[in-house]
Amino acid sequence: MKRGGFKRLQGRRLVGTYAEGKVLKLSKPISFLGDVDVETGRIVSPEHEKFGECVKGKVLVFPEGRGSTVGSYVIYGLKKKGNAPLALVVKKAEAIVAVGAIIADIPLMDNVEIEEIEDGNWAEVDCGKNEVRVYPS
Repeated sequence: MKRGGFKRLQGRRLVGTYAEGKVLKLSKPISFLGDVDVETGRIVSPEHEKFGECVKGKVLVFPEGRGSTVGSYVIYGLKKKGNAPLALVVKKAEAIVAVGAIIADIPLMDNVEIEEIEDGNWAEVDCGKNEVRVYPS
């Protein structure tokens, strides 16, 4: 929920227009193939810092993706099953995440100083203005 002042972070629009929601922040790269269950949207890798958390309906913030090109199709599968994040905000968008966001039509911004975003914040991802507005939790 938005309240009080906000931080305005600049970025680069890669996909989409606008989304807003609660932030789920990851401090390490994620592999959509293996780390995320397409059927539930939950992070299922026991080694992952956010094991058990759900990406569904969140603004997913992370440094970058990693792993197999099949990860793009996992992102698409999440969207088709209604388990996708509302938006992706990354420090560096590599091909796997970019292609996944494109085919799933999920707003994606990169070149964002994600260190300024905390887990649980509310974020508005405004691709039209190339900015992310972050509200305290």
